[in-house]
Amino acid sequence: METGIHDNEILIDHFMNSRNLGKIEDADGIGMAGDPSCGDYVKVYIKVDKVHLTDIKYEVFGCPSAVATASVFSELVKGKSIVEAQLIDNHDIVEALHGLPEQKLHCSCMAVEAFDKAVIDWVMKSIANSKEEFESLGLPF
Repeated sequence: METGIHDNEILIDHFMNSRNLGKIEDADGIGMAGDPSCGDYVKVYIKVDKVHLTDIKYEVFGCPSAVATASVFSELVKGKSIVEAQLIDNHDIVEALHGLPEQKLHCSCMAVEAFDKAVIDWVMKSIANSKEEFESLGLPF
């Protein structure tokens, strides 16, 4: 499914009116993908209640496709369980945008990769917090 950027109204809308753009100061998990030193990147912040994604925000630097794919991804995963959200991939993003030019398909991978890293960060923090909780009760971890 390929389309030009200029004739894709959904992509333009997500670029001009990005959803969930911003930063979560007390994020449960943070992940980044891309290369901020030389090009596009996405940084994803998540809030998790037990196993449900209650909030997602992102900071993005890059072309309109990078911005639009991060925006669409945030809408696709918000409110889902972590497991459901991890099933959403770059193909789902491209489909939700009704296509991307072939040379911009890599943009659809950045939000997914950054989200996966944010989930790993959340898991690692949860393990560390559980260990501290067990130790504070005098229990071995």
